[in-house]
Amino acid sequence: MLVLRPIRESDFPALLNIAHESGHGFTSLPVNEELLKNKIARSVASFAKETDKPFDEGYLFVLEDTDSGEVVGTSAIEAAVGMDDAFYHYHLSQVIHSSRTLNVYKAVDILTLCNDYTGATELCTLFLRPGFRQKYNGKLLSKSRFLFIKQHRARFADTVIAEMRGVSDASGNSPFWKWLEEHFFSMDFPTADYLTGIGQKVFIAELMPKYPIYVNLLSKEAQAVVGEVHENTRPAIELLKSEGFVFNGYVDIFDAGPTVEAHVDHIRSVREAQVRTVKIANTETPAQGCSAYMVANGKLADYRAMALELVLPADNNEIVISPAVAEALLVQEGDTLTIATI
Repeated sequence: MLVLRPIRESDFPALLNIAHESGHGFTSLPVNEELLKNKIARSVASFAKETDKPFDEGYLFVLEDTDSGEVVGTSAIEAAVGMDDAFYHYHLSQVIHSSRTLNVYKAVDILTLCNDYTGATELCTLFLRPGFRQKYNGKLLSKSRFLFIKQHRARFADTVIAEMRGVSDASGNSPFWKWLEEHFFSMDFPTADYLTGIGQKVFIAELMPKYPIYVNLLSKEAQAVVGEVHENTRPAIELLKSEGFVFNGYVDIFDAGPTVEAHVDHIRSVREAQVRTVKIANTETPAQGCSAYMVANGKLADYRAMALELVLPADNNEIVISPAVAEALLVQEGDTLTIATI
């Protein structure tokens, strides 16, 4: 069975493999051993930290196949972005060029560099190995973070965002960055992406254009990808939209991929989650009448989540699970689990 849990120091080789597999454009997992070890150490410290407000914590999870011990995916939450390093976006908006004398009225799209999401909670570092992209695995890896946020509400901001990977080819070439590189930079997209991933962001402030960029002055190729997602990222953005996330015009400064946002209390899984009391029994899942749920304990450092097919009793507030599932979720009879449809 597959169980989501906080990362451990012993997961480093698996995380390094995932960093290699994830490819270009996956800024939050650069192939850098020291940085990955630091990410794990920071996550372990964040789960152990006592706090009642979000600051610089980073919570990194892995999806483990308990039968083989193999780590097959990862996802993460940044409690509050931009508190240590500047957090940049372009905001897509319009200016009006008009002249009554000439009877001209034209709305023009512009991109303005900003730090508007400073302090927001960010969903990030989502990657599931190709062989496991089936059934509920991807949804569990992504959406179980909402249950964690709900259970530990004080640790997170009111606004939750997710940066979606923008359009680039198999070699890591981004049409949007190609235009920026030609006019303002002298480095290719993979290099800029890597430097950002390892925390070297000073060059952004030093070299990025200080004034708004008129979108109609971009190359046709760059214009076409503003606010568009990478083909492999379409399922992820559709999942977030189904949870209530919306695009409000913020795009990544490197590949122009969209950033989506939601108020935490408006996220469907947060809003509709239930708390049920555990009952342990050796029962088989009925062939009919069951529904798929993500199920999570309420722990912090020992957080566990799974996807289960269940029939929930209508006449009480119990959830009936097998001894094996109870062991995997680190719960006993009489404990509680938070659940939401997956």
